[in-house]
This record gives sequence, C-alpha cells and structure tokens, in this order.
Amino acid sequence: MTDPLDRLARAAQVLESGAAALVRRGGTVHEVATDICRVRGLSDIAALGDCVALETEDGALPGQVVHLSRDEALVKPFSGEAAIRLGMRVWHEGPFRLRPHESWKGRTINALGAAIDGGPPLVQGERALAVDRAPPAALQRQRTGGALKTGVRAVDLFTPVCFGQRLGVFAGSGVGKTTFLSMLARSSGFDTVVLALIGERGREVREFMEDVLAPEQRARTVSVVATGDESPMMRRLALKSAITVAEYFRDAGEEVLLIADSITRYAHACRDILLAAGEPPVARGYPPGIFSDLPRLLERTGPGPEGVGNITAFLSVLVDGDDHNDPVADNIRGILDGHIVLDRDIAEQGRYPAINVLASVSRLARRAWTKEQEELILMLKALITRYEDTRDLRLLGGYQPGADAELDRAVQWVPRIYEVLKQGPEEPPCEDAFAALATALKEDAGDASKADSARLPAN
Repeated sequence: MTDPLDRLARAAQVLESGAAALVRRGGTVHEVATDICRVRGLSDIAALGDCVALETEDGALPGQVVHLSRDEALVKPFSGEAAIRLGMRVWHEGPFRLRPHESWKGRTINALGAAIDGGPPLVQGERALAVDRAPPAALQRQRTGGALKTGVRAVDLFTPVCFGQRLGVFAGSGVGKTTFLSMLARSSGFDTVVLALIGERGREVREFMEDVLAPEQRARTVSVVATGDESPMMRRLALKSAITVAEYFRDAGEEVLLIADSITRYAHACRDILLAAGEPPVARGYPPGIFSDLPRLLERTGPGPEGVGNITAFLSVLVDGDDHNDPVADNIRGILDGHIVLDRDIAEQGRYPAINVLASVSRLARRAWTKEQEELILMLKALITRYEDTRDLRLLGGYQPGADAELDRAVQWVPRIYEVLKQGPEEPPCEDAFAALATALKEDAGDASKADSARLPAN
C-alpha cells in the first residue's frame, strides 16, 4: 500500500509544476459582436494577450484578450466560425506557449502549434516558450556571420547577404515575390528552415512545399501556415509562432533560415484586431500599435546571444498599390538590414527575378564583398544608372557611338549584365556569381579580367 505521505508529496510536486490547478477562474460573455465579445469576470485576473477558452457546445474555443477595462475584457476568438452566445463561460488560460521539439522538422503546423499535415501527433518539447518574448539584449548579441551564398546571381552580386541578416523583399502584387522567395529558400549553410506562410492562397501552400523545396530541404523545414481564409487572430499568431520555433532551434546552436510571406498580411491582421479593440486609425487606416509591434517582433530575428546560432530572415513585404512609401513598407524598411525591390516595369520586360539593383540595398554588403568586388559593383551600378538615364535619348536616336566613352561602355555592358541577372526558379543555384559575370563580359579582355578577379568570399 502506498504511503499517504508519498502521495501527498507527489501531489504537491504536481501543483508546484503548474500541471494542475485546484480552481479554474473565468467569467461570462455579456455582449457579442462580429468576431468579438465582451466578458465580465476576467479583468482582475487576465493580462493583455492572455489566452482564454470559451466553453461552447462543441468544446473549448480558444481566444485571446485584446483589450482590458475595469469591468470587462474584450475577447477575440481564434476561429470566426463558432457561435458565441450570451452567458457562455470563458476560462482564463494564461499566456500562449509552444513546446517545440527536434522532431517538428519536416512537419506542417498551424498557428496554434497543431499538426495539419495528416501525420502523427507532434512530440512536445520540455521547454514551454511564450510566443510573446523579448528580443536578445543588444550588447549580448553576437555579430553577424560571414557571407551567405543564396545561389541567386542578382543577390550575390548586388545585395549580398550575411548569416544573421534580416532582408526584406518589397514588391507589389503579381511581381514574383513568392517565386523569388522560393529561390532564396535554396540557400546553403542552414541546419533548419522555418517557413511562415501568412495569409497566402490555400493552393500555394502545397505547391511551395512540394515543388519548391527539395526532399532534403523539406526534411529540415518546419512550416507554419495560416491561409487567407483564416481569422486575423490566426494570421497574426502564425508569424509569432514561426519566430518562436526559429528561436528554439537557434538556442540549440543551429543556423536557422526564416522565410515569411508576407509581413504585410501580418500587419493587415494586426490592423483588424487593433481596430476591433478600439485603437484609432492614424496612418492610412493603420492603428499606432502596429508600428510598435513590428520592431519588437522583427528584432527577435537576427544574430542570437553569444554561444548560440543565428536566425537569418527573408521577409516579403507586399507594397500596397506599388507605393513604396506605404506606412507599413516604410516602417519595415527602417527596421531591417536591407531590402530588395522587385520592380513591375522590369517584370513586364520579362526579366525575372525583377530586381531593381539600383533601388535595392544590403546594409551588410561590405562584410560580404572583397575590396575588388566592391569596386567592381560600384562601377557596374554607375554604368546601369547611365544606361537607364539615357534610355529615352537612345530611343529618340540622340545617341552617337564614340561621343561619350562611358555611355559607349554602358551600352555595351549593361544588356550583358541584365542577361546574367536573369534566372528562373527551375535553374540550379549559381555557385559563383562573379565567375558568371566575368564570362558574360569576356569580350572585353581588360574589364573581364577585372571581373574575373572578383569572387564571393568563402563561407
């Protein structure tokens, strides 16, 4: 017979670990609106952002506290389909946490951390990580790593990336963001890939994972999916969950690649939630909470603390109306370590990826280039600028060969450079972009030898 004192000791350990509670606390719904309800009885126990469980006839419906006042809490459920009724009980659950595990690689989950790929239930890790975490302290972060080979010639030449860098891909709709991200997903040197598809079309999810990612890549990829038909709560949580999963593998010492498509749809979800919570629209319909939330969230990516890995992030930004001064795009551009601009005019010329190399910037380019490479790229940018500035003049017949040596070189070189930058998703990654450039310019022996002497530094 078991000693009663032993049973009492085990029960005390369970209670101390938080695995059980003697009393559940909550409240009741007293007002219902579209996709939101007001709950009395939570104000003195809940914090902003805490999760709750609404007791419906079909089971517990998860929701989140989005606004608190003295007498009531505004609760927004994660699913917009369930019927919420007056008097429904609402139980307090506390902050939302995930328990990532090494076995999550190769799996597809939703924003709540549940498997949606038809596989076995997910193994839960020992550590419970809050999805709303503070970024690493500035002086505790390690410095960014060495140059990263993406295999995309336009990127490796003009906007090189380093391990731990956060790069934004800015473009309007239909210019090729998702295809371009699929090419960046083939970058080498990563132990784990975390793919966050936020607000995307449902048909694109399987296409991206099955057609874009090679089998060996899928085996090390954790996909977090919240399609466009899901609620704003799920779309907002998806990015936070993806970053939390990336932090778990980073803390395990791995190099992590985070791909998020798209940050703008995350901002749209935040806008819907914050407007429902009562925040006023201040910038083209966006509440101020978005512009404090974005840097706090994106700062969690990048170099990790000393002794762990890094999170290299490629984040797509959908530019509303092709206006690159859109409030969200402008805010994100100031947060990240560089931006690649996809231009609709270039796409209409049939040149993909439609990267505007003159408008694109990598703030860590000098760490990736050698001195010779930097000099070569600056010279090429000057030639491209001259070529584009004189496009109308040449179309009108005002260009005379031999009158301007620099313009003559631009007319000779730039079309070849554009041919080098063209690259389809079906092509294999380019191992040495500078060698490909030197080959294209080999007709001019002196300049070709200068290009041939420039190489990407070894990883």
